[in-house]
Amino acid sequence: MQLIVFILMLSLLILIHEMGHFFMARLFKMRVEEFGIGLPPRAKTLFVKKGTLFSLNWLPLGGFVRLYGEDMDNPEQASSPEAFFNKPMWQRAVVLLAGVFMNFLLGVVVFGVVYSYLGIPTETDKVFIVEVSKDSPAELAGIVSDREVKKIVFEEQEYLFDGVDGFIEQVSFLKGKEIEMLLLDKRGAESVVKLVPRVNPPEGQGSLGVALSSIEMKKYPIWQMPFMGIKVGLREAWGWGKEIASNLGTIMYGLITGKGIPKDVAGPVGMYQVSKEVYKVGWVAVLQFMGILSINLAILNAMPFPALDGGRIAFLGVEKIIGKKRKNRIEGYVNTAGMIFLLSFMAFVTVKDVIKLFVK
Repeated sequence: MQLIVFILMLSLLILIHEMGHFFMARLFKMRVEEFGIGLPPRAKTLFVKKGTLFSLNWLPLGGFVRLYGEDMDNPEQASSPEAFFNKPMWQRAVVLLAGVFMNFLLGVVVFGVVYSYLGIPTETDKVFIVEVSKDSPAELAGIVSDREVKKIVFEEQEYLFDGVDGFIEQVSFLKGKEIEMLLLDKRGAESVVKLVPRVNPPEGQGSLGVALSSIEMKKYPIWQMPFMGIKVGLREAWGWGKEIASNLGTIMYGLITGKGIPKDVAGPVGMYQVSKEVYKVGWVAVLQFMGILSINLAILNAMPFPALDGGRIAFLGVEKIIGKKRKNRIEGYVNTAGMIFLLSFMAFVTVKDVIKLFVK
């Protein structure tokens, strides 16, 4: 079941990407020869509509769009006003970018749905425990994550605090002394724990051994939640986009300088292993994972590398310099070389992923 969910997730992301190309091409009156669900070989012709053959293919992974007019050596295509390469450059650029836009948009929508369900992250003056370190005073006292700290008591005196900084300041003042903390769980149930903040905690841990946050997942009126969810989803998608772009830059730098591929880079096998763990958490985690993958696909395709959408857009600039026909022939060779490199890179990463399964 987990494998089926993973394949369906990847297929949906790729189909959404291809639908972007398809709809923009049709908007600009470019002929689309085929819209394939899955990858060839073809299993069945579904139907033909407005000159486009819709097909079902044997390899159940994503899909593809085949545009009319990408072969300038074909006299019929070369003279057709419906041909891709006969359209204005800006229209061709929009068609190529449409897949990237659709994946980014899907990421925004998915994150929006998640936050509409979980609540909107809102900055407060409350103190929440979001993580507990192993063998820390907090763990030994029985404290678990997802608890709000309401009160600190020492020798029957309450120590007031305002926000995370205020809480840390008060705990620091009470190092080495047994204190009581009043905690509140998500259902509003109270509990009191006793513990002694460490005077010299391990590096990277505080006196209590907890990670703190002031962010509360708030629910607003139901009619506001979708709009606020999309707003937060856009911010989340943009943040992941910057993170993924930075990581891809690090990978390319490593390849160019000979430093190799970072250990945490994963291919399809590695992503499937991650998806198995995500699947166990629940549907919200699966949606979040899908949102991240969609943003990843958008950023990857936007890179100005041969065979990717970004690379094809870069060639539109080359067209201005060397002419359309010469560009078309050169682009074909360069894209082929780029595809060979990408497939080889993917095969190498996949082999590493498989080795990791057996070598711990």
